[in-house]
Amino acid sequence: MSRLFGSVRARATLGATLVVAVALVAAGTAVLLSLRSNLLGEAGTAAERSAREVAAQLAAGTRYDDLSLDVDDRPVQVTDENGVLVAASEDLERISGTGVTGVRPRPDADGRPAGDEDDRDEGREPGEIGGRTTVTDGSATIDGETEDYRFAAVTVETDDRGTLTVHAGSPLSAEHGAVRTALTVMLIGFPCLAAVVAGVTWLVTRRALRPVEGIRREMAAITASEDLARRVPVPDTHDEVARLALTTNETLAALQTSVERQRRFVADASHELRSPIASLRTQLEVGAAHPELLDVDGAVEDTVRLQRLAADLLLLARLDAGERPGDARVDLAALAREAAAGRAGVRVRTAGGVTVAGSRGQLGRVLANLLDNAERHARSAVEVTVAREGDTAVLAVADDGEGVPAADRDRIFARFVRLDAARSRDDGGAGLGLAIARDVAVRHEGTLTVREAPAGGALFELRLPAL
Repeated sequence: MSRLFGSVRARATLGATLVVAVALVAAGTAVLLSLRSNLLGEAGTAAERSAREVAAQLAAGTRYDDLSLDVDDRPVQVTDENGVLVAASEDLERISGTGVTGVRPRPDADGRPAGDEDDRDEGREPGEIGGRTTVTDGSATIDGETEDYRFAAVTVETDDRGTLTVHAGSPLSAEHGAVRTALTVMLIGFPCLAAVVAGVTWLVTRRALRPVEGIRREMAAITASEDLARRVPVPDTHDEVARLALTTNETLAALQTSVERQRRFVADASHELRSPIASLRTQLEVGAAHPELLDVDGAVEDTVRLQRLAADLLLLARLDAGERPGDARVDLAALAREAAAGRAGVRVRTAGGVTVAGSRGQLGRVLANLLDNAERHARSAVEVTVAREGDTAVLAVADDGEGVPAADRDRIFARFVRLDAARSRDDGGAGLGLAIARDVAVRHEGTLTVREAPAGGALFELRLPAL
């Protein structure tokens, strides 16, 4: 069963069919009940009309034998105030539902119907017909045919026979026939309509989900081929499926960019590691063959460079993995003074305490990288400024060097990028310092930009949410 309804199309078809079926059953039941109620009401009205016609004849003094009791084959009974049957339809053979025993009038000693004698009470007002009608259901056999009837009972005051009750019936065959016909039509039509709804839903859902299947096939092909340059087809429908395809393509594009970035990162890291490792190996091999030629200072320098590069690569890996910076309170002014201590030519200006939330170690690494970069390019002086601008903490590092050309102000934050003035690996490093600084700034919900300093050099500005 789970495999049968394992697709969205099958579940949508089943759901739509069940909803329509429930709605049809509810509507059909309401129609049948309303139809039956209306027809029963009409039968009751017809029975009451017949009873009042006979009551009017009795009120006018018509004898029992002269009453019109056989109109439209409707059973009629007349009883006196003692419940004794005094008149009935001629062909009435059996009746139930009126509360009257017998179908033939009871004759008196003279052979006349009971109540036909002159027993008029003085003071009774003749011709009064009761306004209340009692309706009951029963059956009657007329001329050998038994049917269901709705009976109406009406009382009438006569001047010579007292209070009489007229029971008149109206057949329910029309009601039964109409209800059966409507029920038959519903039993035949509702399944057909449900089948049509199921078929239409199946076809419409199939057409609507066809682009989704195309997206799935293309994604499977991309996964199998590992070609992230491919994109899924976007249907020209401007609906949810089209938006899904667009989002999928955006995700593929971001994934492709990330993978290419990682590949470049691995290639660049391998290239950067190869040089110091090769240099260190050469020195060690020369030292092993000729100990007197071993350059210990150079080997130590290459080892330190490898250590720094490995630390930078490890930090970038942690940042790429989404490492959270933490929420410790960090005083940028104190951090700036601590980072500038021991650096010649670095001046710090602060405007009181400026506190931010984050990782003290990572923010200290940002400031150290900015100071290293500024000292590398400055002619004589580096200035660090810490201030607060509204809800933003601003840390600026300026130098009086040649500055950064406008065309390179975004490129210098890429990994393993060194400008012409800093291409020497000995002086310019591996090109990871500014990349790490910007990544840390972004992880702290801040920004790191560069522009021209007032002294003509470069001004790196770190902006972070202040506490």
